[in-house]
Amino acid sequence: MSKKRIMGCSFPAFIVVVSALIAMLVVSFIGGAIGKNMVGDVGLPSVFSVDSPHVQLPGEVIFLVGNFEVTNTLITSWITMLALVLLFWAVTRRIKLIPTRLQNLIESVIEWLLNFCIDVAGEQNGRRFFPIIVTIFLFVFMNAWINLIPGFGSITYTGAEHHAYPLLRGANTDISFTLALSLISFVFVVYVGLSMGRLGFIKTFINFSKFGQGVAALFRGKVKSGLGDILMGGVDIFVGILESVTFVMRIVSFMFRLFGNMLGGEILILVMIFLMPYGVAVIFYGFEMLVGLVQALIFGGLTLVFATIAATPHGEPEEGH
Repeated sequence: MSKKRIMGCSFPAFIVVVSALIAMLVVSFIGGAIGKNMVGDVGLPSVFSVDSPHVQLPGEVIFLVGNFEVTNTLITSWITMLALVLLFWAVTRRIKLIPTRLQNLIESVIEWLLNFCIDVAGEQNGRRFFPIIVTIFLFVFMNAWINLIPGFGSITYTGAEHHAYPLLRGANTDISFTLALSLISFVFVVYVGLSMGRLGFIKTFINFSKFGQGVAALFRGKVKSGLGDILMGGVDIFVGILESVTFVMRIVSFMFRLFGNMLGGEILILVMIFLMPYGVAVIFYGFEMLVGLVQALIFGGLTLVFATIAATPHGEPEEGH
């Protein structure tokens, strides 16, 4: 007679696992802020208690190189770049015809991103935009996930004022970093528009042609057509101003979207760990992993869409559609 199994485990093993989880939740609850407020301090080791979270918007300065401030978020971004370089070096240094699991995973991700770029921008532009889009995606994605490594923010550095700062902090939670990334996206889109859209891209924002035609018509004595062209030219100028404001506001939108979502997620996890360490907070770790992936897709995807629009001649359909 076969022994009864639950979720692939024998019944005694299942009871042990469930008991361990219940014990962990109970200890986590008692050691958290809610439990301490209800039952008081029961003398648990310090590892089961977490200090009240401290939220600071700008990255803390760890050291100076001349007048250049090196913050904990900048150090994290360096670690992210190093991690990406080492990852792809490990995959590409010994590429095999029959790929390993890691090589197969990386190739699948890169192929999916390439197909995504081609589906949005067309074959030619998709391949042309692919390097910058995949770089933005992987950088934002890795910065989001590296911040979720247990103990990542617990390493502290004591400054000159004898105040302990976290040595490492997620780069996506620093508004200076998200602003810099937004400016890179902005410059890339402008470059694409100028190099591929040429005058058509510039005329989206600065279009005085109709207005100039109207003024010239007035000098030639064509009052009716001249006034009509001046009126339409004024509309074109106003629309250009609106387009310019909208285009510049993309920087602000990009910056605050990434910054707000990443900082909000970090604060949520810190608060949940403070309230109930090692318990309910684990659920939010999985949620933040999903948010990091979504934000990387949004940032890279919107950059791709804006670059595609900038590269598309006015009045003509996009390549590949």
